Amino acid sequence: MGSHTITSRTPGVFYHRPSPDADPYVTEGASVSEGDTVGLVEVMKTFHEVKADAAGTVSRFLVENEDEVTIGQELVELET
Repeated sequence: MGSHTITSRTPGVFYHRPSPDADPYVTEGASVSEGDTVGLVEVMKTFHEVKADAAGTVSRFLVENEDEVTIGQELVELET
């Protein structure tokens, strides 16, 4: 098995869930397909979906919910 890291395409605040009282998009150990939403990055009240760019299993999140992120920052590690 290999690994793949999903990175942020925009700077902003990373969110694991679509709203504060909703379930997270994915959790550690979950399987994802290419194109699945794994989180959101909010910049200036605009939300951008973070999508898996490979299929695999979420091994860990590299940032916490509501962490500030930068362009290219690693967000989610997948086992492929």
